[in-house]
Amino acid sequence: MTANAAAATASLDGMRDILPEHAEVDELGELRIGGVGVSRLAAEYGTPLHIIDEAGLRAQIRRFVDGLRRRWTNSEVLYASKSFPIVEMYRVAAEEGASIDVAGGGEIVLALKAGVDPKRIHFHGNAKTTDELRLALDTGVGTIIIDNFDEIDRLEALLTGPQHVLIRLIPGVEAETHASQATGGVRSKFGFPIEQAVAAIERISAHPLMELDGVHVHIGSQILNVDQFAQAVDSISRSGTFRTYDIGGGLGVKYTYDEVAPSVEEYLDRVVEAAAAHLPADARLVIEPGRSIVARAGVTLYRVVSVKRSGRDFVAVDGGMADQLDIALTGQRYEAVLANRMTEPWDEEVQIVGRQCESGDLLVEDARMPAPAVDDLVALATTGAYSYSMTNNYNGALRPAIVFVQEGEARLVARRETYEDLLRLHEPVQEA
Repeated sequence: MTANAAAATASLDGMRDILPEHAEVDELGELRIGGVGVSRLAAEYGTPLHIIDEAGLRAQIRRFVDGLRRRWTNSEVLYASKSFPIVEMYRVAAEEGASIDVAGGGEIVLALKAGVDPKRIHFHGNAKTTDELRLALDTGVGTIIIDNFDEIDRLEALLTGPQHVLIRLIPGVEAETHASQATGGVRSKFGFPIEQAVAAIERISAHPLMELDGVHVHIGSQILNVDQFAQAVDSISRSGTFRTYDIGGGLGVKYTYDEVAPSVEEYLDRVVEAAAAHLPADARLVIEPGRSIVARAGVTLYRVVSVKRSGRDFVAVDGGMADQLDIALTGQRYEAVLANRMTEPWDEEVQIVGRQCESGDLLVEDARMPAPAVDDLVALATTGAYSYSMTNNYNGALRPAIVFVQEGEARLVARRETYEDLLRLHEPVQEA
């Protein structure tokens, strides 16, 4: 093995569980995803660019769907689509056997556009509007997860035919995660406290058109302690006997070199062990993985715009917090690689910063890599979840394109936003 090849192996080994499953370094030291080099992708589609390893994505969905079914036959996996709500993602999730979890009217429209059977759509949210509920009912959404008494009022006024529902409970589990991602504690804005749930269940059960299938809980996102999911199962079991128990999602992923995340198998083993101990054997068990399905499959590719050696070594790229807002919101750490020079010595420690006018627009602090230069390509790893979901137009930034790659082929699934798109919402004043 040559020295360069050895360096490539060492570099990739350090990111083996962070980069997509089908990532490799070629003989020229370039990162390839799904058999496609990043230089080719940057030249053809521009940067910033979201790149999704399609084969890895599909394999991860099957791990959840097949793994849960082997352990609990009467089960269903919902793709929690807020993590990556694009038409092609809905289509892929449905093709691989997942049903769909949506949290707003726009996500319903996207899922339907992808050809998802509306009966396989579950509609979440703590503040569903009348218009959104009407959209769900008119399009035949299969299950509505009821969050509050006002929502019951709206459904009573809107329903003209039978509608399957679940009721969301507050499980009282304080998730070990960032405060903004915790949803199961007693002060959560989501769901009914147990003492109110009894009245809600009685009211729903008495309604001639609401078919109460069961109960739902969700403790939060980026959970790395699988015992907390067992606590959620224990909590939901105390609400009564039902046909369906939806225990939510939230399984965390490995974002950094040092982080340790549970495997899908470890998660499923713990959940099903708890279900076997606490739930009726013939009940339907539902889970809602989102981040843990898509995060690792995605990377975001940037081009270096400037290298400034001042108080720190700043490497500025052509994107930033407009397309990686989760960093500013939660302090999430990502890792970055110099994607076109992977085999050179990683002997510099730099600040990867974005182009938005905020000092907080810091993509990666103290990133180790070869000395970057203008026009180099930087890949931010494990960005498949929530990056595109939270994209915004701060400083007039445009939403990046998205490509799916597999077996040496790339296909555009969402085009780059244009300035014409940006202006379109302002047509009323342009035409005045």
